[in-house]
Amino acid sequence: MDNLATDISEANAGNAAPEQLPRFMSVKQVAGYLQINEKKVYALVGDGMIPASKITGKWLFPKDLVDQWLLESCHGGLLTDRMLIAGSDDPLLYRAIIRIANEFQASALISFTPTVTQLGLTLLARRRADLCGMSWGPAEESHQRHPALIRQYPQHNDWLLVRLFRREQGLIMTPGAWTSGASLERLFSSETRWVAHEQGTGSQRFLLELVSQYDLDLASRRIASHAFSERDAASLIAMGYADVTIGVRASATEYGLDFLPIGWEAFDLAMHRGIFFRTLFQSLLEHIRSKDCQSHARMLGGYDLSEAGKLIWPA
Repeated sequence: MDNLATDISEANAGNAAPEQLPRFMSVKQVAGYLQINEKKVYALVGDGMIPASKITGKWLFPKDLVDQWLLESCHGGLLTDRMLIAGSDDPLLYRAIIRIANEFQASALISFTPTVTQLGLTLLARRRADLCGMSWGPAEESHQRHPALIRQYPQHNDWLLVRLFRREQGLIMTPGAWTSGASLERLFSSETRWVAHEQGTGSQRFLLELVSQYDLDLASRRIASHAFSERDAASLIAMGYADVTIGVRASATEYGLDFLPIGWEAFDLAMHRGIFFRTLFQSLLEHIRSKDCQSHARMLGGYDLSEAGKLIWPA
């Protein structure tokens, strides 16, 4: 992408006064503007790389957004005063982002929109997000699973995968819902109300593996509520709408709920290469490694920050 933007810049620099273009350009016009062929324009559209809208079967390209797209893609991006994070939810990451946002005040925009892992990666691929939080199965298999997941996106060759931490995963429950000697089968009966997670979440993936490992009947669950994020699921239990859900220990701690540990998972951040060197991202890593954050991680419980900042992929 950087090479494309540089080629366009050099080509335009040698031209005479540019043609007056409409606010919304056609495929032919945007191809001429970018000094590329129309086939390449369609390829960029197919990959979700270039701002475009299809109206009555015809692609239109807002010139203002195309200009912004070019500027942002040059030399790591001019809009380096922003950091938009999507993907998997996490209580410790949420607090770290609030801390960094307060440090930078109005000089930077930092936002966290918990979607789900797979939707977050799609937003990353379409440059709607700068980073994507992802967790996809047991920690010991994450070095294979996470790269395999991001390789499904054509843009993955421009991405990095950085470890943020490991976290304890299990069942979040209302206080007293689990007693010593109880069986998992009882939690999967119609007597227990579940909070279901969206498809494409690491929590849903973890649940499917739990069911397979212990030969449980997933269909026998009683679904009482649906959650759109990690913390949303815990809050529904805290408010009395359900009894149990898959989640991390930190979320159970936040809402004063019981927790049955099952295993550990890795929480990684996928990002475009240029994002890694931005001041905002390095500030986030610095905070995650700080004594203050480690103290907060101990308070929430279920975190291992020993690999924070480690490059996971490419190896």
